[in-house]
Amino acid sequence: MSLQQQIENKINGAFDVTFMQMENESHMHSGPAQESHFKLTLVSPAFEGMNKVKRHQAVYKALAEEMPLFHALALHTYSPSEWEEKPTVAASPLCQGGSKA
Repeated sequence: MSLQQQIENKINGAFDVTFMQMENESHMHSGPAQESHFKLTLVSPAFEGMNKVKRHQAVYKALAEEMPLFHALALHTYSPSEWEEKPTVAASPLCQGGSKA
């Protein structure tokens, strides 16, 4: 099972997921790692009334075992009402570090 699949399974088990999109963005960054950079868009009723920091902490807690296995996780977390209002996420910028600069 890929690391991406492990992360997706862990998130599905930890949250009541309304919408989830997991993108492997490793190709946009320096280095040989195939699963080093991810972007996660997650919509869950659990985020209702939580600020961004608390939402991210909840995701980090759910992924405690997987966090040391990758370099970066861009999180975009929404409550269902927020997602209904604006169901889009901005594209990630290209890496400016390492050999990509």
